[in-house]
Amino acid sequence: MIWQGKTVGYALSGSHCTFAEVMPVIQRFVDQGARVVPIVTGTIMSTDTRFGSSEDWQNQLRSITGNELISTIVDAEPLGPSKLLDVLVIAPCTGNTTSKLANAMTDSPVLMAAKAQLRNQRPLVLAISTNDGLGLNAANIARLLVCKNVYFVPFGQDNPENKPNSLVARMDLVPEACEAALEGKQLQPLLIERFQY
Repeated sequence: MIWQGKTVGYALSGSHCTFAEVMPVIQRFVDQGARVVPIVTGTIMSTDTRFGSSEDWQNQLRSITGNELISTIVDAEPLGPSKLLDVLVIAPCTGNTTSKLANAMTDSPVLMAAKAQLRNQRPLVLAISTNDGLGLNAANIARLLVCKNVYFVPFGQDNPENKPNSLVARMDLVPEACEAALEGKQLQPLLIERFQY
């Protein structure tokens, strides 16, 4: 799909170990003509980790998209009335974000953007990255799987031997999942083999 003329909301929640994997995905959207609006949780704005500094991730997002980050609930709220986003993807989507979304909690810019997108009956695509996807968060994933206008990037166990409850999406399939979602379809297969023997 050529993304020319489309506006993609790209939201990142706090799975810092996944950021390096999603930056090239954001670049793909831009290279294919999309306007990308970056939306981030507070941890990205304030937390340095062994995977990179807050400042570096912020600068990468600004450099790739050419846009300022939506980093507050107040800044995310107008996404509803403006109907700006053709599709919104949360990638990575942590267990915390998954849980709150499934239970209608709106306490971050990412969740406010998701609420706005669903209000407009437009596609919301989730790329989960959670250590408890087959644990306590399994119920939340199940709840979201049956929600109207919510789609998933295909996902699977990333380390079943050492982290048997962990699920991670194939981040390289984010654009394809978004394209399918714009057509009202779930990219298949949804459950994939993510690990290497």
